[in-house]
Amino acid sequence: MDIIASRYCPIIDKYYLKYAWTIMQVEYATDIIFKKPSDLNYIYDNIVRVAVHSVKPADISTFLGQKLTLRYEGEIGNNLNTRILVTRIKHHKGETSIKMYDKFGIILRIECTSNDISQFSCIRDVKHKDGTTTQEKAPMKKSIYSLYLLSNILKAACQRYLEFISTFDDPSDGLKKIKKISKTVKKEERTYKGFNLFDEEDSKLFEIIAGGEFNINGIQNKDIRKYMPEKSSATISRILKRLHVHGLIKKVKESYRYYLTKLGKAIIATGLKLKNLFVVPDLAGIQVSSF
Repeated sequence: MDIIASRYCPIIDKYYLKYAWTIMQVEYATDIIFKKPSDLNYIYDNIVRVAVHSVKPADISTFLGQKLTLRYEGEIGNNLNTRILVTRIKHHKGETSIKMYDKFGIILRIECTSNDISQFSCIRDVKHKDGTTTQEKAPMKKSIYSLYLLSNILKAACQRYLEFISTFDDPSDGLKKIKKISKTVKKEERTYKGFNLFDEEDSKLFEIIAGGEFNINGIQNKDIRKYMPEKSSATISRILKRLHVHGLIKKVKESYRYYLTKLGKAIIATGLKLKNLFVVPDLAGIQVSSF
């Protein structure tokens, strides 16, 4: 259900932004107010559960408008907290984080918070020891004059996250379609075997293409090779063709870029949820000594 990507949706009552600046912290929030708590409850649990398994460190950097490099030494990751009145997911990189939670059961809030705005860079005047001043790209200073630029950066981070979660579909229909993609398909005198969600190689492939960066920017042959270096370019091309024939990805016209289809999103969301939330925990609970 792509409700966030649209300007208007009948189950959304209001959509607005706000930001706050304190001595120790700056935050920018986007609130989406639903008409009824049941409308939010219907989609919220799925959004949170899929996000906690699909958002990778590189995705968090992308949300913040940055790139994750080998030189980065800070902490980065996801946290999911369930309390009496709210379930909150938090994606953090150093002193900056993006949080999502259901406020009062009727508001979906996306909040970008930073305790160290020097993590962000901007073009500003830089004074040198010799007294000269030049305009250079430098860490942002904690000053009232940084507020405008900072608000744009945090607003963009919230928007990227909203665009990311808007790609999630309701996975309930995915269970009905798993059987379809598991069958061999014949096209143009060639056969393309189906996908097995619990096959190690197929599962790895699904985890790769479920990454947030691909939901936003699309998938190319070279992108998959970065995660599967043992595969040749020709082999990856056959894998992409197999995904395309089964209707899991669609090709952008006159390009080599692909995006997940609605079927692909539903299948992957369901598969990852089944594996990570149910199958793996259940198998981990088996006592070897009982055999």
